[in-house]
Amino acid sequence: MITVISLGGSIVAPDGVDTGYLKEFRVCVREYLAEDARRRLILVIGGGAPARRYQAAYREISERAQSDAQDWIGIAATRLNGELVRGLFPEECLEALVTNPGEAVFTGRILVAAGWKPGFSSDYDAVFLAEKFGAATVINLSNISRVYTADPRLDPGAKPLDRLTWAEFRAIVGDEWTPGRNAPFDPVAAKKASELKMKVIVAAGKDLDTIASILRGKPFSGTTIGD
Repeated sequence: MITVISLGGSIVAPDGVDTGYLKEFRVCVREYLAEDARRRLILVIGGGAPARRYQAAYREISERAQSDAQDWIGIAATRLNGELVRGLFPEECLEALVTNPGEAVFTGRILVAAGWKPGFSSDYDAVFLAEKFGAATVINLSNISRVYTADPRLDPGAKPLDRLTWAEFRAIVGDEWTPGRNAPFDPVAAKKASELKMKVIVAAGKDLDTIASILRGKPFSGTTIGD
């Protein structure tokens, strides 16, 4: 019984590392696993503020900024955050940090992964691993509590959505990936998830009660995407 969580870097390291949150997240995860020996988790970690800060510095300094170079900077940040999260679970996580989902092996209770290669975010890695290990749902935890009809920071009339189809979601976010983009779910990952007929849940990563409810199949505050 495997569940995949895409944990946004904005939750792990919104500015500096949020050590208080990570301690509470570890308790939440361990409580969930302790209830049933069959439960296993794949945690895919994003880059957060370190990725965006270094990407911005690169664009400022570079005479000709390259998209791939920005992606590799972001990938490095995901791997730094990923090693940190992996270190929280020495007993549960038996494999090294996954940086190529195609080569992933999963023998413990927790598997931790980070960015792979340019062209998409860690959300895509989460979908890839969900397909590889037979998980039908990806839980996407970030600083976005749910999907809105438009960016609420730019449009005060934007309305929150509890449920929408993949076609409806992709009409909102489009199909192209931009390094450092802060979207509810990576457009490239969304395309793959829709093709695989997966379900994605978007919820606030800081809300540990919501995370606990999602993991246990209870009512929660967030957005469910799927057909």
